[in-house]
Amino acid sequence: MKPTLLYRTSLIVFFLVASINIQAQNDSIPEINKTVKTVDSSKTKKVKESKDAVITTNDSTKIKLKYGLRVGADFSKLLRSALDDDYQGFEINGDFRLSKHLYAAAEIGTEEKNTITDYMDISTTGAYLKAGVDYNMYDNWLDMDNMIFAGFRVGGSAFSHDLNEATIYTTNQYWTPQLTLTDKLEFNDLTAFWAEVQLGIKAEVLKNLYMGLNVQLRFLVTDTDPGNFENVYIPGFGKTYDSNGIGAGYGYTIAYRIPLFSKYK
Repeated sequence: MKPTLLYRTSLIVFFLVASINIQAQNDSIPEINKTVKTVDSSKTKKVKESKDAVITTNDSTKIKLKYGLRVGADFSKLLRSALDDDYQGFEINGDFRLSKHLYAAAEIGTEEKNTITDYMDISTTGAYLKAGVDYNMYDNWLDMDNMIFAGFRVGGSAFSHDLNEATIYTTNQYWTPQLTLTDKLEFNDLTAFWAEVQLGIKAEVLKNLYMGLNVQLRFLVTDTDPGNFENVYIPGFGKTYDSNGIGAGYGYTIAYRIPLFSKYK
């Protein structure tokens, strides 16, 4: 049943396309006949006018690429902030087209995260900046302006930890009670740097208004050791996953492009 339906649909589409092409060809016949029937001195003039018309038509089919600063926010962080009592975050992102497929891109934001486990209670606060490029792998039709992109970022973060409570783990828990630290300890002036790979999409839903979705894979290059324990969360990087130097994340963005100028493809 499905192959038959597909076959019938294909025939209908074929005949529609054929009809359109035939109609277009018929519409062009009178102009050709007028040019052929011209035998006097106006023949050159008509041919010239015809050529000018073709040039104008061809120029009108050229598509201009839109250049401008696209600025937006990561709504996934706002949503998480509303739903997670242990998290607050905000990020502004932007990009600028450099060529047909290449964009300069950056993100800047802040995060506050409370990490509570069986052995520690840590509050992390800091800001981060990421900068790099996006490459659009999608060839748009006509004047569409969507993206399926791969991106690369270099990221850096400045942050601090407040160790609110910690329990010292001992192997001999039967005879010796575990030691619990209740005095808050502060660890300031911490930094971290990483490399990041992104994959994502951006779609123009309204003129100059875009919605996007991306996933991120991060590789920690260096970070400041706070002493006596390791960084369990880095703003902009996320969880360190038992200090293996790999982080992951995602983003849901809404952005508006401020148009500056256009160029032909």
